[in-house]
Amino acid sequence: MDGLVTLIGGGGFVGRYAAQALMRSGLRIRVAQRDPRQAFLLKPLGGLGQSQFVAADVTRPDSIARAVEGATAVINLAGTFGARMAQVQADGAGIVAEAAARAGAGTLVHLSAIGADSGSPSLYGRSKGRGEEAVRAAFPGATILRPSTVFGREDQFVNRFARMIEVAPVVPVLRAGVRFQPVFVQDVAEAIRAAVKGGQGGTFELGGPDVMTMRQLLHWIADATGRHARFVELPDAVGSLIARAGFLPGAPITKDQWLMLQRDSVVADGAEGLAALGVTPTPLAAVAPQWLVRYRRMGRFGRRSASHV
Repeated sequence: MDGLVTLIGGGGFVGRYAAQALMRSGLRIRVAQRDPRQAFLLKPLGGLGQSQFVAADVTRPDSIARAVEGATAVINLAGTFGARMAQVQADGAGIVAEAAARAGAGTLVHLSAIGADSGSPSLYGRSKGRGEEAVRAAFPGATILRPSTVFGREDQFVNRFARMIEVAPVVPVLRAGVRFQPVFVQDVAEAIRAAVKGGQGGTFELGGPDVMTMRQLLHWIADATGRHARFVELPDAVGSLIARAGFLPGAPITKDQWLMLQRDSVVADGAEGLAALGVTPTPLAAVAPQWLVRYRRMGRFGRRSASHV
């Protein structure tokens, strides 16, 4: 596929990797961002004239219409854990899909999440589910990608727990048995590229090769950073109270995040995933130690071995 790809949210965590994957394929990209300056670091990563930047907000139909004008493919990565979840992830998804259809784009790729369900108890899950419904209604041939928790050098998942383990004398563990299937951000970017190039449509659930419980993940991070950590697994009744208070020692947690932890974030049996898009999943252990080194005592000169309870 040739032409211009509008990448909405290209300045975000996943967006920066997706932009690079698309440019490596020789595609021209138009990065649409509420504040385009957040994406300017992409300028030197492509060829001359390969990228352009526009201001756009998925809650403003006029700005999205301008952003997708002339695009042969549209990618929507807009998402938030903030107060505007419903506006961005539900209403905004529909606005993007309708604009892409009106503009005559041949391909629409929409980034959702495992657990997207309009009947979910969490606002995040509901907004993602409603967003998928709006996308399918406006653009039936869209490709919907549902990643599990995405990890990478700049993530707010593995790094968040690594910081907690680094600074907290005791690390409280909520929902120790809930399962994740962490997926590497570069693999998600390659899935986006493959979906744009293939334009096949459908829904794909993206998970890495490892399924880990919260307990296993935290112990793995402690080992990888060489930290002596004291973990205390909290019963759900206590975890619920902490979520209502909005704060876990070392990091905030919202009631909605607590509700999200009530469900596993793993690829469903029989779902098409990375393999169907030609992407080989990357294990957490293959790449995460490269940046987790900064959480070791004495950095890369510190020992990796650790003991924890």
